[in-house]
This record gives sequence, C-alpha cells and structure tokens, in this order.
Amino acid sequence: MSSQPNSAAKVTVRKLLQMKADKEKIVCLTAYDVSFAKLLDAAGVDVVLVGDSLGMVMQGLDNTLAVTMDDMVYHSRCVAKGLERALLMVDMPFMSHITPQIALQNAGRLMKESAAHIVKLEGGSEQQEVVTALTSNGIPVCAHLGLQPQRVHKLGGYRVQGREADRAERMLKEASILEQAGADVLLLECVPAALATKITEAVSIPVIGIGAGTDVDGQILVLQDILGITPGRAPKFSKDFMQGADSIQTAIQNYVDAVKARTFPQQEHIF
Repeated sequence: MSSQPNSAAKVTVRKLLQMKADKEKIVCLTAYDVSFAKLLDAAGVDVVLVGDSLGMVMQGLDNTLAVTMDDMVYHSRCVAKGLERALLMVDMPFMSHITPQIALQNAGRLMKESAAHIVKLEGGSEQQEVVTALTSNGIPVCAHLGLQPQRVHKLGGYRVQGREADRAERMLKEASILEQAGADVLLLECVPAALATKITEAVSIPVIGIGAGTDVDGQILVLQDILGITPGRAPKFSKDFMQGADSIQTAIQNYVDAVKARTFPQQEHIF
C-alpha cells in the first residue's frame, strides 16, 4: 500500500512539529537536481535535503569541505523547481557559519536565491549564538549533532559519535542547548540508538536520524545510497531499495513506505 500523500498541502516546520506530536514518521531524502526532486516529491517524501554531500556524490570529492555557497545555491535552486509539497532543507557548507553575521549573510542567500525553507548547520553548543541569530531573523534552523562530516579531519574519520558515557552526556546537553537557542529541527548522524532515543525524548523539536536507530521522529538517507549507486562499500545505516524494485520511482516509494511503516531501519542498520 502506497503512502503517497492524499493532498498537496505543503510540509512546513510547524507540520513537522505536529508529526512528532502525532508520532507520524517523517521521511527525508537528499536530492541535488530537479528530476530527482520531482520523483521524491511525488513519492511523498516530507523533507528534501540539498546536502553538502553533493561534494562527494555529485562532484567526486573525498569529503564535503570544498563545497561552496555558490554550489549550494545552484543545486538548491534546481531542486526547488521540482518540489510542490516537500519542505526544502539546505546545508550550510564548511566555514559558512563561523560567526552570526557571516551565517546571516549566507543563510539569507539560501532563503532568497534558492527558496530554501530551512537551513541545516553542523555543530554543538558553540553554534548557540549562530542559531539564535538566524531564528530571531526568521530563518528556520536544523541543528546537526553526532558525526559531523565537516569535521572529518578533527574527528579522525567517519566514526560513530557518543559511544562513551561522557560524550553521550555532552551530546544530550547540547541538544537541549540548541533547542533553547531556537533550533526548529535536530539531525543526529551515526549515534548509538539508545542515545538517540534519550535525545528524542528530551527535546520537543523533531529529531531526524541517519544511523541513529528507530526511535527518532524521522529518517534520512542519501539518495544515491538507497539506489545502490554509491561507489565502494555502502554505509551500515543505509539500504539499497533498488533491490527488487522495477524502477527508481518504485525504489523511492518503497523507502517512503518502509519509514512510515517503521520497517526501516532494522537491526542491521543500527549502532
């Protein structure tokens, strides 16, 4: 049974908050162009993220660090043309939000030039002033904790975050700090399921997970991962939904249905 939406009513930040309250799973996927944006929108994806992951999956880079604001504006503008219902979330790239003033200038570009509905930025409590500056100026924010790809060199690679008790406690506190600063949504990446559950219960804002277990309010994956076209070994938290599907549209729809029905993620996708 398809979970395709019954109406074309736009998904908003307020709608995501209501979905958390109603315990309706939020479905998110990345997209970087208008063609795939249309497919995701038609399948009932709630949030489409133009991630700085485009540096790796679209530009062939080793990480996300070289992605520019111009890259984000360009790809976001393309994706926006393909969306009628889904909320458009856009990443703030590396070094684009190092001060409140710089963050306001760059987030403003994303909102004005590429029709973003919400911006996402990596970082913990050190981003408190930035989050407050953005949200107090009418720019919705998704905070990003756990594995932060823009800090790959500092972290020593792409590693699960929050396994140690002290780091888990710190992440829990930072989630509350970011919510109090005004964050509208929180994304947790590569976090042990038990910790993700605690954070989801501790904050009132929607929590989206990628490799963060089943109890978060929503799930997000990289589009290329669910289509099985990512070079090399697929991440543990992902699943190839092209297996058994007769088309790309079917694969995307199967992902949407699996998240809504709580059949994804399964134990093999969880830390």
